[in-house]
Amino acid sequence: MAIVGILVDSPLPENRLQPAREAAPGDFSPAPKKSPKAGVLIVDDESLIRWSLAQMLVDHDYTVMEAGNGKEALAVLKNPPEPVEVVMLDYRLQDTNGLVLLAAIRGLSPESRVVMMTAYGTAEVVAEAMRLGAACVVNKPIEMADVLGLVSRARGTGAA
Repeated sequence: MAIVGILVDSPLPENRLQPAREAAPGDFSPAPKKSPKAGVLIVDDESLIRWSLAQMLVDHDYTVMEAGNGKEALAVLKNPPEPVEVVMLDYRLQDTNGLVLLAAIRGLSPESRVVMMTAYGTAEVVAEAMRLGAACVVNKPIEMADVLGLVSRARGTGAA
């Protein structure tokens, strides 16, 4: 079983990710952007976590969009390259609180189901996330073996 999350003793390079875009000819992006299954937006300021979740989902035919902060997430949702069925949202982001962003996501894209991910899952955080419309709240680190089931359940389709 792989666990998502690491402790790095040196600073990571600054995140310079841009909202999702169509691939240009010769663009050898590691994560294909087209899929018949469903669109998933991963919002986490830790690039390794985004990459791990994206790889798992892309390998199972999901369309994956990524955002490293709240501003990028809202930009993707305002003009998504594919419909976003599920948002995997980290609670702690550098530019906003996950609950504030959850409320904004639900207002902007009410049809999207939100899976809140947190290492700070107090009873108050969980209760407020559910009140704001999260499909579920999961503790980090997330077992990679659980990712497909989480997305599938958030979509209301049962097992992956």
